[in-house]
Amino acid sequence: MRAIVLEQPGSPLRQVTINDPTPGPGELLLQVAACAVCRTDLHLRDAEIEAPKLPVILGHQIVATTDDGRRVGVPWLGWTDGECRYCTSGRENLCLNARFTGRDIDGGFAELTVADERFCLELPDELSDVQAAPLLCGGLIGYRALRLAGDAPRLGLYGFGSAAHQICQVAVHQGRDVYAFTRPGDERTQAFARGLGAGWAGGSDETPPDELDAAIIFASAGPLVPSALKALAPGGTVVCAGIHMSDIPSFPYEDLWHERTIRSVANLTREDGHEFLALAREIPVRTTVTTYPLAEAEQALADLRDGRFEGSAVLLT
Repeated sequence: MRAIVLEQPGSPLRQVTINDPTPGPGELLLQVAACAVCRTDLHLRDAEIEAPKLPVILGHQIVATTDDGRRVGVPWLGWTDGECRYCTSGRENLCLNARFTGRDIDGGFAELTVADERFCLELPDELSDVQAAPLLCGGLIGYRALRLAGDAPRLGLYGFGSAAHQICQVAVHQGRDVYAFTRPGDERTQAFARGLGAGWAGGSDETPPDELDAAIIFASAGPLVPSALKALAPGGTVVCAGIHMSDIPSFPYEDLWHERTIRSVANLTREDGHEFLALAREIPVRTTVTTYPLAEAEQALADLRDGRFEGSAVLLT
């Protein structure tokens, strides 16, 4: 099969021809139809997150078909031990022995892959492969972040990429007021956010017209945390939704006082997947997608790094 492989972090991905994978007990052999590109893939490629398995096939937003014709989605969480105190208390996203698709397990930047059947998700028939792929990380992690933000009527979204453009739709559906923060001067993305229902959109260096009840930070820039804190009303929450973030600079205690909180999101649970995919079908969530052939995975990552597309990128096999 053809596969796009990360051989060394910091170096370009390389297309190779390798033996087809062989499924083990409880695993499915999957024909990949589409795989969305995530900022986590970029962090692995750019050596901002450790890649414990090298070489590795990236990609953890996989839409694929089983040998018997079922269509399934393969997300970031690829395996847990099922026995630790996190797994037995409904917190499998924190399992210390977890394995993650496209990092510890070869992922979907390939024509074929294998996945533990227990961690595959059933996909709504109404969603095309291209529409469904971005839901499997940007949507799922964004949904978990939204839940941790609480019932906040005024919600700020910092970094308006794949996850935010999906969660904006969910938040608007729930009747929240959405405030979208982009790179300063990025009027194109601000217009994109307003088109998806954001009531206000501006640069991350701007002060919103109203105090926020919660803010979700999807961008990997640590300095956004103090900025978001300053925009919060008393009792508000800042949720850091990425797996990687640059260092958070110091800030005065006054900005945290009045029972403001900062918390992070780590991974996802299978229950998150079932809940969000059902909700995405109900709303329905519509992803804005730029497609690339599998061979152009490195270009897709470069375009993601430079913000050259709106919404999500999806590789097609």
